[in-house]
Amino acid sequence: MTALSTSLTRRLGIRLPILAGGLMWLSDADYVSAVARAGGLGFVTAASFPDDADLIAEIARARRLCGALPFGVNVSMLPKLVPGEKTEDIFRLIADQGVTVIETSGRNPEPYMRLLKDLGLTVIHKVPAVRYALKAERVGVDMVTIVGAECGGHPGLDMVGSFVNTAMAGEALRIPFLIGGGVGHGSQLVAALAMGASGVVLGTHLLVAEELNAHPDYKTAIANATERDTALTMQSVRNTVRTLANETTRAVAEMEAQTPDITIADLMPLVSGKIGRAAYQTGDVSRGLLSAGHALGLTRTIAPMAEIFARLEAEAATALARLNGQTERVGERA
Repeated sequence: MTALSTSLTRRLGIRLPILAGGLMWLSDADYVSAVARAGGLGFVTAASFPDDADLIAEIARARRLCGALPFGVNVSMLPKLVPGEKTEDIFRLIADQGVTVIETSGRNPEPYMRLLKDLGLTVIHKVPAVRYALKAERVGVDMVTIVGAECGGHPGLDMVGSFVNTAMAGEALRIPFLIGGGVGHGSQLVAALAMGASGVVLGTHLLVAEELNAHPDYKTAIANATERDTALTMQSVRNTVRTLANETTRAVAEMEAQTPDITIADLMPLVSGKIGRAAYQTGDVSRGLLSAGHALGLTRTIAPMAEIFARLEAEAATALARLNGQTERVGERA
C-alpha cells in the first residue's frame, strides 16, 4: 500500500511501517521471523539471552528463519538487565553478527553514540515522553519511539497519552519518530502517519500471536482481557509499570500504600522477572508483573502473526478510504 510507505519502511526495507517492540523473555527468533514475514520488523531481546553464546546462537537462528528479511536486536541499558560495563560488548557482538538495526531503551544513549555510529548501527531509541525524544535527537540517534501512558511495561513518570505525544512530536522533532502505547488497530496507524509519525510500535497486541513462544493459557488470558484489566504499580520507587492486573499487582499496591520509604529491594520478592517468566511457561497469570497495555481492548483472538498484520493493514485501508471520502465531501461543499 503506497500510502503506508514512510521513511521507516524505506530505510529498513520493510513493507509496513510497523515495528514489534522487544518483549522480555518472549522476543526470540520465532517471533521476529514471523513479524518479518508479515511485513514488519521485530527485535530479539538481548537481555533474554544473558549468555553471549546463547545470544549469538539466537541471532543466527533468526537470520536463518528470516532469510533476506530484516530484523533487529533490542538492548535495554538498565544496569540490572545489561550491566553497564557489558553494554558496549553487547553492541559490538550484535554488529559482529551482521545486525544493522537496534532498539535501545532504559537510559540516555549518549555515552554509546560514537561507538554505535562507528559500528554502522541504525539506532531507534525508545523513550516515554517527547522531552526525552528531543534529548535523544540531540545526541544523534537515527529515530525515536515514544510510548504513551497506555503502553504495557514502563510508561515513564510523565504519563502523557499517545495522542498528545504524537501531535507534540510532529511539531518538535526533525528525525523520524514512531508511536507506541495502546496501538492495536490499523486506523491508529493511519492517524499516527497523518500526525507526522513514520510508523508505530506494537507490543501488547502481538502477545496473542501463534508464533509467540508462550503458554496457550497465557495467550487466552490476554485475548480475554479488556482495556480495564491493567494496573499501574511501582510509582513509589519511580519505576512505574503497567501490567495485567492480578494478585501480584494488588499485593504490590498494598505494600506501596503501607510502607514508607519503600525500595525496589523491598518489592523484589513480588516483582522479580523470574516470577513473570514463569507465567509465560505455565499459563498461570495470577502472579508476576506481566506487561500489558490498553491495547488489550483491541486484542481479542489468538491468531497467526500474518493474520494479525493483515487485519491491521485492512483496517488501515478502510481508515484511508474513510478519510479520503470525508476529504472529498469537504471539497464538494467548498
